[in-house]
Amino acid sequence: MIIKRPAKKNLLLLSFLLFVLQLCAQQKDSLSRQFLMNIEIRPRAEYTSNYILPPNDSIDPYFYITQRNRFSMLYAREKWLIKSDLQEIHLWDENNKASKVASINFYQLYFETKFKSLNIRLGRQSVLLDNGRLFSDAPWAQQGRAHEGIRIMKSSKYFSNDFFFLFTRKYSTEFESAYSPVASNKYKYLLVNNLSYNNNHGFLFNSLNAIDFLENTNSGKLYTRATAGGRIEFKTKQWYYTLNSYLQFGRNSKGQKLFAYYLQPEVKLSLLKSTWRLGAEIISGSNPNISNSSSGDFDVLYGLTWKFNGNMNVFTRFPTDVNGKGLVNPYLFTVIPLNNKLSLRSDFHLFYTQYPLLNNLGQKMTKFLGYENDFSLKYLPVKELEINYAFSFYKSTNTMQYLPKIQDENKLAIWSYLMISYSFNAINSKHYKN
Repeated sequence: MIIKRPAKKNLLLLSFLLFVLQLCAQQKDSLSRQFLMNIEIRPRAEYTSNYILPPNDSIDPYFYITQRNRFSMLYAREKWLIKSDLQEIHLWDENNKASKVASINFYQLYFETKFKSLNIRLGRQSVLLDNGRLFSDAPWAQQGRAHEGIRIMKSSKYFSNDFFFLFTRKYSTEFESAYSPVASNKYKYLLVNNLSYNNNHGFLFNSLNAIDFLENTNSGKLYTRATAGGRIEFKTKQWYYTLNSYLQFGRNSKGQKLFAYYLQPEVKLSLLKSTWRLGAEIISGSNPNISNSSSGDFDVLYGLTWKFNGNMNVFTRFPTDVNGKGLVNPYLFTVIPLNNKLSLRSDFHLFYTQYPLLNNLGQKMTKFLGYENDFSLKYLPVKELEINYAFSFYKSTNTMQYLPKIQDENKLAIWSYLMISYSFNAINSKHYKN
């Protein structure tokens, strides 16, 4: 009898727990509507010296502060939802001692219908595909990046397939400033298909194909450019291997016949107290012997640059920032968690042109442009708060005097920032069916 009584108590307790879990599951399944409001406040102070980074184009050194206030709302029903992200960006700089509104805008504003395995989204929306190289929502930028149009999403156990029809229009100059989430989109119309396969056993394949219709600003003529390729990755317990490759062809906005390519091999080693990533990016340029009616300049479309080519954004606009000579960028990234709230990261880059630049006498310059090192700290004291600090420097060679970013190639270029992000749910209202 002494043995049976505790057994009966345990059985009753287990039955009660199973009943509670079943009830919670039923309530979760019977959710009829939800309203969610999130508020984010994100100030960031930045300092630059000896290189040009918007919004500055003349002052050196330059110190400025931006702040993003974003109000996100989601209203969801069983078969549809409405999402809106209204953001206001303030700017303080040396020319304007008092703050001024840099932009008031919707980062996202869309309607989405939900079916069993097919969702359709209509409106302004962020687009993050694969690793963000060609299409990214640009989370670090205060304005972010978004697109307008239709997205059709279909998913199954191993596959996901997204199709986009996107467009640009004439935006209001009052709200579409340099801090607009759509200001950097260069296309008039854009078609995108993204197919992903993941077997959940260490192998992933991603295919990304895009056709953008580019309008010549002088003639108004539309030219068609295609980008096709994808990425494969293999994962083991400690090692990770990936290869990203794309071809670009058709005609660019100048009407030139285009044939360009992009390659990114990378290997990553994850240890107990550190992570190491070794890789390279090859962004093709135009051969000096190519005719004026052709181009070999690869455009990285609407993706991230700092994530792959350095935090300082010395090489952001392709082919402008490399004068059409292409870029070869070997890199080594290291992440070291100091504890469960603080981590240290170091990104080291070497930069070369694919083809040599010419000096004023027509002589070939060295392909080596310089190197950059980025150090950053990320601190997460509580769930709602994130603090980031970074210090970066770029050491140039003499070749950099023929490119537009470094003001004095004999001096060190410096960039540093401190950013605080506070985000919390102000309202999270859920209603269940009776």
